[in-house]
Amino acid sequence: MNRKGIQVVAVVLAALLCLPGGASAREFLGYGRQVSNDFLGDGKDRWHTGSASASRIWGDPWLGRLPQEFGNILELRIAGEIMAPAKLRRPEPGDRPYATMLSFGLHSHFDWQGLETSLGSDLVLTGPMTGLPWLQETVHDWLSISSASARVRAAEVPDGVHPTLAFETGRGYAIGAARLRPFLSGRWGDETLLRAGADVSFGPVGIAELLVRDRVTGQRYRVVQDKAPGAALVVGADYAYVHDTIYMPRPRDTRSRVRAGVHVQLRRGSGFYGLTWMGPEFEGQPEGQVVGTARLKFEF
Repeated sequence: MNRKGIQVVAVVLAALLCLPGGASAREFLGYGRQVSNDFLGDGKDRWHTGSASASRIWGDPWLGRLPQEFGNILELRIAGEIMAPAKLRRPEPGDRPYATMLSFGLHSHFDWQGLETSLGSDLVLTGPMTGLPWLQETVHDWLSISSASARVRAAEVPDGVHPTLAFETGRGYAIGAARLRPFLSGRWGDETLLRAGADVSFGPVGIAELLVRDRVTGQRYRVVQDKAPGAALVVGADYAYVHDTIYMPRPRDTRSRVRAGVHVQLRRGSGFYGLTWMGPEFEGQPEGQVVGTARLKFEF
């Protein structure tokens, strides 16, 4: 990102931190997290091999809907991901390079003219300095699985700092027993893309709650939750136009994802499991992949 882009990110962060309702006046409203791994999906250690997202929310008391004021509700978002070629020891020519990313972001959620909207910025770190290559190698050693070879590591995406802007806007519609939520989202920084899609849910879980979308799979995880027991089936799909990415040299112009999952809320805990099919993302990728996503939360 050029100097002008960095200035824009700085302005957004300053606006989020300086709007009325300072941090001392905000209540902690909730947190959410989830992990995704292709081992939980198609069982193959490749491409989008592993990721995690976590969010913590502060703001005025939650009344079951978003406030109209930008900056009233703030989300601290932390995410990490490991991306790899299909073969960690001897990759095929043209496969995607090994890459790791770790991001720290601040986002606001608000109602903009009847649209559920989020806007914020992430500071994305890439390369060995994230510590994720070491973490993957350690876990693979424990499980007696091959780690990335010296040849693969030599070609990995290097250390870098990438200020990034992200937004999403959508609106929910009740259709009989279902709830349809079309959305539009975009990202500018480590990846520059525009995405359109929709999610459909069946069941009470998630209604009047605040959910955050995972960058990798598109699965939405619950952050401000209603504790009433129940369940919900969710399905969704989206399509993106990709202008640029730092994670691979020959990206496709478009990407597609199709997903499904189940939220469960119990008296003293909650859980989620879902699957996401992710279409080919770079020239030469022979097929898509299926990634599994899981979340468990217990209260004592």
